[in-house]
Amino acid sequence: MKKYIKLVVWMTGFLALSSCADFLEEENRNFLSDDILLSDPTALDQMVANAYDRLRLATSFYDLDHQGTDVFTRRDIIAGISDLNDYVNLRPTNGAIGTYWTNYYNVIAAANTAISRADEVQGLSEGNKTRGLGEAQFLRAYSYFHLVENYGGVPLVLEEIRSAQSEFSRASEQEVYGQILADLDAALAGVDENPSLYGKVSKDAVRHLKAKVLLTRGYKDFGSSQDFIEAASLAEEVIENHPLVADFTDLVSKENQRNSEAIFSMLYGSNPVSRGIGNNRHLLFKFVYDVYPGQTRSTLYHRGLGRSPTPYFFNLFEEGDDRENATIRRLMIAEIDSDDGSILEGDTSIYFPKTPWPASEINSKAYFVFNPDSYYIPDGLTQVHFPMFKKFDDPGVPYTNPGINPDGERDAVLIRSGETRLIAAEAYLQSGNAAMAAEHINALRDRAGLEVMVPAEDVDIDLILDESAIEMAGEISRWMDLKRTGKLVERVLAHNPHAALNNAIKPFHNLRPIPQSEVDVSGGSITQNEGYN
Repeated sequence: MKKYIKLVVWMTGFLALSSCADFLEEENRNFLSDDILLSDPTALDQMVANAYDRLRLATSFYDLDHQGTDVFTRRDIIAGISDLNDYVNLRPTNGAIGTYWTNYYNVIAAANTAISRADEVQGLSEGNKTRGLGEAQFLRAYSYFHLVENYGGVPLVLEEIRSAQSEFSRASEQEVYGQILADLDAALAGVDENPSLYGKVSKDAVRHLKAKVLLTRGYKDFGSSQDFIEAASLAEEVIENHPLVADFTDLVSKENQRNSEAIFSMLYGSNPVSRGIGNNRHLLFKFVYDVYPGQTRSTLYHRGLGRSPTPYFFNLFEEGDDRENATIRRLMIAEIDSDDGSILEGDTSIYFPKTPWPASEINSKAYFVFNPDSYYIPDGLTQVHFPMFKKFDDPGVPYTNPGINPDGERDAVLIRSGETRLIAAEAYLQSGNAAMAAEHINALRDRAGLEVMVPAEDVDIDLILDESAIEMAGEISRWMDLKRTGKLVERVLAHNPHAALNNAIKPFHNLRPIPQSEVDVSGGSITQNEGYN
């Protein structure tokens, strides 16, 4: 061993002595100074790409978007308590509350860096500069919209922060909305109508987001009826450019994910370098199925993340609505033979009838049958079981356990014209034009294969929310929709079984608590929302 150590020391000394002088002038290729980075005309694109990448993380954290609503709840028996879903003892120290805040402020920080440094990039053409700034301003507006709706007035940080700071204060909601709309106006002037690269922000993505922001502002005491009128007009322009895909099943298929209806998506793909950790939507709204006879850990069904649809959601689908079969899976096929041979690969393994079966019929089957009233009742194998989502399926992607990258390859569509139709319908309803509201709702119903159309006199905000739950399930923030329309408390108590059991939700829950860590770091200059002190 001593000889070995001496040899290593000798070799090290030899290499040092025999090296040329260039060794002492080593170039660190892992470090890019501001001067080096900003001398590259593509630097702005790289900075904006960083903001896009951070948005992938923000938009794949769903706890505040789905749980505690009328159509999504926790994946548990109807007992116990939950702070986030049931609103029991929801405190500023809740981890999801802090993560959501951090994720969107990280997008804002990246966008601010691009905006603040754009003038310093050498050799950058005016066209590329305008386009890059527009994209960054859209991403910043998108982030502030999610923050202001969840937390109320938040600190407006509009420049790159280059040194440690802790003294921030909350702007008013009205001020934040003013900045969001200013950013969107600048973005609309700056981005391309039809970007050459798929996934870049387009003018229609900006129009859609602005329509949604105006629709939301119209309900507030600093909004006006003009907000609804302008929202409807912007939505109409987007709808004209992005016709609905003719068939809903085709719309949600992996093979047709880049279609006329898609307006803005987070891109993933099969390249593990550009994909990052991967899309995780294919894991949403699923139960622990692999303990049942004939089932295994599947590259089709995948494991599930911790939330489930409510019974109310399953009851929303009318007979003949194509969206039901395209969204949820009532029939599960065995992927292996069961141990006792009673179920073979390819047989029915689990079935969820929409209309309850009598006990005699259930008992006559070799496979498991779960009636709607048994979804949250333990059966000896699982605590809960329900028709799983399939609209986000990503066949072939490896089954992964918690803590391992999900590696999903599908695009995550953030904006599509199906939602734009719903925005238009709601804006028309609020501006007194129920006939036009019905026209947009019926366009979605017709695409879904329904024969009965909705008359104008039947259109109200609850009907629009129900239609949105069916059309956009899992794609957008349901919580923000309920909060915007003033229906959060009412519909959560009426349709979320866990929250109704605890009866804890109150009007102040229309805002989340400000993360306690932010209040503490600011020394109290960031104040807490009412009800959480």
